[in-house]
Amino acid sequence: MKRGIFIAVLCAALGPLAILAFQATRHSQRFEQEMQDPVDDPPDAEVKAEWAFGRLRYRSGSGGRGFRRSSWGIDSNRADRLFSIAMRRLTRVDTRSVEEVIDVDDGPLLDYPWLYAVEVGRWSMTEPQGKRIREYLDRGGFLMVDDFHGGYEWDNFMQGLRQIYPDKPVVDIPNEDPIFHMISDLSDREQIPGAQYVRTGLTYERFDGRPANWRGIYDDKGRLVVAICHNVDLGDAWQYADDPQYPERFAAQALRIGVSYVIYSMTH
Repeated sequence: MKRGIFIAVLCAALGPLAILAFQATRHSQRFEQEMQDPVDDPPDAEVKAEWAFGRLRYRSGSGGRGFRRSSWGIDSNRADRLFSIAMRRLTRVDTRSVEEVIDVDDGPLLDYPWLYAVEVGRWSMTEPQGKRIREYLDRGGFLMVDDFHGGYEWDNFMQGLRQIYPDKPVVDIPNEDPIFHMISDLSDREQIPGAQYVRTGLTYERFDGRPANWRGIYDDKGRLVVAICHNVDLGDAWQYADDPQYPERFAAQALRIGVSYVIYSMTH
């Protein structure tokens, strides 16, 4: 897909979002100060749909109640909105135009089949929070984690993950797994960088952040329940999908991966 075609398709659906001011209203106003890139709601923000982008609002650092410096809102909510537009364009899933922020302690987890968490190399997870997410996954939910890099962030991520699944192994997802063949053939994936690539030309963010790792946890029935995107930054690729400076090949692949993960979560 050439960038011109991709941008034309995206902007055709984008409508008012293409010229939004950097200020949130209505739906996202509660979390505006915690988001990196908040945008105005589209006109159909209150229209319900079959599927909505669910973003996990977790705790960072000490796990306290403060969120001002939390990393859960990186790339949001522009990335969420652009991804939702891609869902509408690339699938027939009835997709809501705005995301839903799901708090780890009291959010409506069970109402959302697909949940996205970003910068999980900085998250913290208590035992009660871990049990709550495990119940969500055991009852059919799906967790996708993204945008963390290198060994240090991996270790911190694993500390939190072990509060969710203390006994299940993390494995590489094989290329033949259905998750890579839902909408597109994703057997040949490359490392998807964040926006820093425009400045540095590097696809990695840490010296030990190579190669890209596509890992996961399977339940006892062989269903992938946690998809781990390590040493990649899909969230940035979604956020800058309509930015001509960010390479189209990364944005297009990141959108196809995310859409495939969503379709897998709804069909498996």
